[in-house]
Amino acid sequence: MNSTSLDQAVIQQLKQWPWREAKALQKTLRSRKPKSGKVLFETGFGPSGLPHIGTFAEVARTTWVRRAFELLTGEETELYAFSDNMDGLRKVPSNLPNAHLIEPHLNKPLCRIPDPFGTHASFSGHMNAKLQEFLDHFGFDYTFKASDAMYTGGVFNEGLVRILERYDAVRDVILPTLSEEKRDAWSPFFPICTACGRVNGTEVVATFPERGSLAYRCTTCGHEGEVPVTDGHVKVGWKVDWALRWFTFGVNYEMYGKDLIDSYTLSSKICRIMGEEPPLGMFYELFLGKDGEKISKTKGNGLTIDEWLQYGPLRSLTLFIFKRPDQASRLFFEVIPQHVDEYLMHLGQYPELPEGARQLNSPIWFLHHQDVKAGALPSFSGDLNFATLLNLVTVLNTDDPDIVWEYILRYRPEAEQDRQVMDELVARALAYYRTFILPTKVHTLPSEEFRPAVDALLTWLEGAGEASAEAIQTAAYAAGNEAGVNLREFFKAMYRLLLGQEQGPRLGTFIQLYGVQATLDLARQKIAELEAAPTPEEQP
Repeated sequence: MNSTSLDQAVIQQLKQWPWREAKALQKTLRSRKPKSGKVLFETGFGPSGLPHIGTFAEVARTTWVRRAFELLTGEETELYAFSDNMDGLRKVPSNLPNAHLIEPHLNKPLCRIPDPFGTHASFSGHMNAKLQEFLDHFGFDYTFKASDAMYTGGVFNEGLVRILERYDAVRDVILPTLSEEKRDAWSPFFPICTACGRVNGTEVVATFPERGSLAYRCTTCGHEGEVPVTDGHVKVGWKVDWALRWFTFGVNYEMYGKDLIDSYTLSSKICRIMGEEPPLGMFYELFLGKDGEKISKTKGNGLTIDEWLQYGPLRSLTLFIFKRPDQASRLFFEVIPQHVDEYLMHLGQYPELPEGARQLNSPIWFLHHQDVKAGALPSFSGDLNFATLLNLVTVLNTDDPDIVWEYILRYRPEAEQDRQVMDELVARALAYYRTFILPTKVHTLPSEEFRPAVDALLTWLEGAGEASAEAIQTAAYAAGNEAGVNLREFFKAMYRLLLGQEQGPRLGTFIQLYGVQATLDLARQKIAELEAAPTPEEQP
């Protein structure tokens, strides 16, 4: 392996999980030369549906380990994005058009089913194009591989013959995991029926390793025949297919979801039976819904990438994915503001971090890898986080970004230098406000307990002029302390009065941004409106 330019003392301090994975991979390759000449990373895709946030997360996480490994070792790497389009389609996905075009072809390989969208030669041709468009849109560096080309082009032939030669040993790995009634019929091979073209529903009845073929029976159409295992006449089952890829390509690193831990273990055993070492693997936890339930496409209880990007910038999503892949994460709309602000915090801090381990451990080194390399990291130096913008938009009650910018520049003229980041934040804040905040706003009067503290703060603001955010915050604490009330509840009372919600940004920062006089006017207007409003007893 090539020596790294990183100092050993720096390497010892690299603690983020991609660095740990990269170090582990470096260790495994000390006694194992990469088969392809490059250190090969792989990620898989099932083209029975459109790429989704899980697809994005797996490719992103694999890419972060790849980038860490490259810097750590200086080795040349490659990432395969592999589509298993020889898999059979068992049912028509509910979200596709022209189901009548697909139904007659169920249980055939995805690459041999018509495209219901009418844009490509096959079902998987459409989905593979969408996958590549998806990966290209987000700037991933990858080499695309499709299963049908590997089978029919002979790339998998050596591995397929090897499986046939070691047929019983492969079966011995899988059979203990199956129920008694399924064991006799199970085979690593799924012949493609030469009569009806189906791959699901064919059964192997005999193998002939001496001539590289097998005999099968199709339970769908009743046809019986013999086919070679090479050149696309068969495919192998999922757990065996993984091992076939690893054997053929010499994959060195592959991630997988927690639900595939057993599959990784079985595939690793089969790969060794075939004569190759399996790749280093890392499992990641799955995304959960708001209440901790498993996300389901049919239930619609998770977020899509497009839905996240309506309300938060891309890097806030990648930060969500970056954090603790070994822990299940709840994926729902309310987590977006928190991750936007965490992303902004890291972005603002990065230029101030000393070069070396501190910068390399920052999520920004991974999330903005190309920008960091090019010296083109977006600027963000202010204290205007997403929470503050959301609350500014709340009191402005506007859809006009120019009005928001007018307020921002009035009190934060330096925000102009962060225009690239801030323009996106303003647009997302307006969208989030319209969807999630506006429908829930309920302004309430401070109770008798908190009214003296509120009045004291408003009196102080009358003479505050252009006070700093820090001075305003100090005055708010003083007003609450002098009134002898719980400060947390006092701030909640201010938020309910000014913003119509339970929580808000740092009060001093918000008042300074919105304007002292504008805040006074807003508070008095709301108090007058609420005091004049009929009580529930007075309403007809």
